Amino acid sequence: HRLWKTNQKQPKTIASLTMSGTAGKLNEYVSKADATLAEYSSVTQYEKLKELEEKTGVSKVYFFVGFTALFCGLLYLAGGAKLMVDLAGFLYPAYMSFKALDTAETTDDVQWLTYWVVFATFSIIEGTIGFVTGFIPFYYYIKIAFLVWLYHPQFMGATVLYNQAIRPLVLPMLKGNKPTEKKSE
Repeated sequence: HRLWKTNQKQPKTIASLTMSGTAGKLNEYVSKADATLAEYSSVTQYEKLKELEEKTGVSKVYFFVGFTALFCGLLYLAGGAKLMVDLAGFLYPAYMSFKALDTAETTDDVQWLTYWVVFATFSIIEGTIGFVTGFIPFYYYIKIAFLVWLYHPQFMGATVLYNQAIRPLVLPMLKGNKPTEKKSE
């Protein structure tokens, strides 16, 4: 039975190779998150996070994630999952809608107006059959995924739902029963 010598280099195991790859990926994600925090410095309080990083030596990204988790936890305690989902379905879309109103192009206006039409339709349906939601397991997790799908630029779910479900149902009920064309300003 032979013991390892302390000065002898031990062979790398799969676990150690995986850990070094994971650490590299983590550092890559932290760098990307840091760049995003810097880009939105007024919202993320970047300068204050930078001061904390200098004082403690811990990355400002970790502080931001910690503060965000604490804030979300407090919101959850205050209003539960419904409040969390309602905020996810309102805050970012409202912010982007305000930004869209200040641009000259109309494509973003159409995107966010479509989102609000679908959101309102869903809210009315949900309010009408609200008693059913209690029987659906993980309802609020499903709802938050649905809301993000509606407004995420990669999926544009609100446009899909509007064109395939809401518009064909509502358009025949409108006066004239013909698709309306936008009037030029």
